[in-house]
Amino acid sequence: MQTKSTVQTKNNILMKTTLKSIGALALTLGSLTFSSQSTAATPYQVTYHTAHVDGLNLFYREAGDPARPTVVLLHGFPSSSHMYRDLIPKLAGSYHVVAPDYPGYGYSDQPSVSEFAYTFDHLAAVTDDLLNALKLEKYSIYIQDYGSPVGFRLFVKHPERIETIITQNGNAYNEGLSPFWDEYLRPYWKEKNPETEAKVRGLLTLGTTQFQYTAGFHDTNHISPDAWTHDQATLDRPGNQAIQLALFYDYQNNLTQYDLWHSTLRKVQPPVLAVWGKNDPIFAPAGALAFQKDVPKVEIHLLDTGHFALEEEGDAIANYILKFLGQNVK
Repeated sequence: MQTKSTVQTKNNILMKTTLKSIGALALTLGSLTFSSQSTAATPYQVTYHTAHVDGLNLFYREAGDPARPTVVLLHGFPSSSHMYRDLIPKLAGSYHVVAPDYPGYGYSDQPSVSEFAYTFDHLAAVTDDLLNALKLEKYSIYIQDYGSPVGFRLFVKHPERIETIITQNGNAYNEGLSPFWDEYLRPYWKEKNPETEAKVRGLLTLGTTQFQYTAGFHDTNHISPDAWTHDQATLDRPGNQAIQLALFYDYQNNLTQYDLWHSTLRKVQPPVLAVWGKNDPIFAPAGALAFQKDVPKVEIHLLDTGHFALEEEGDAIANYILKFLGQNVK
């Protein structure tokens, strides 16, 4: 039988041994921490920045080696650079990636409609100034939804800078406008009144945001609710609905620019990759096929998914992009 003294002695020995082990572990961890801090970040690590441009604080995500070719990711409605959170690391091992938030979206400033003209001309101009501030002289663009009218304005203004165009449900043709536009937007463009505005305001609700992330997806269990929750949080900020209504109304001016975009495509013949969620209720797959009229060598992939195709087919899209860029960008 062990005496109380014997048990106490064993406990003291055990405690000393444990403390010695913890001390050794702490030294090891300290050494590992010091080692990791002295090592450069991997190219896959995403960093987060804010640039002061045109009197605005513009947020952007960045990853990859700036010495490598750059890919600029231009987001859609009602999202932000958050929509590219999973794509960025997949591209950053081979490319320099930049994904900005437009004014009124994500983490960028949200000036009121009385302080800032919310038009696609203005969004493109601010984005151009940001890319100039970042000294990006050549880059590829990934365009989705609102990213298309922003990106095509950059392309028309700086065709020599745009190395390739990757369109993922980023429409540039009348063929791509689904019946959604006749039901919601064209009546608003034709006559802005309380009735037409009320219908358009319905597009800013949580139900519609969730619909954009689930309609046409072959398995909605693939879609993280974080995506629509994040987007809706920005839509619900005071003053943001007025911003969205202004851009909904201005969208009609994108259609009048289609001919200019098409003629620039025909003249420049940039490499174009279309990876399109074919079940998108907003931009029909005919919008992807229409690129063939102006860029006969366009590469087209119609995927069994919806509007925010990255949520469900991110790996496939990343693989198409990496192969495409490898063939077309030096």
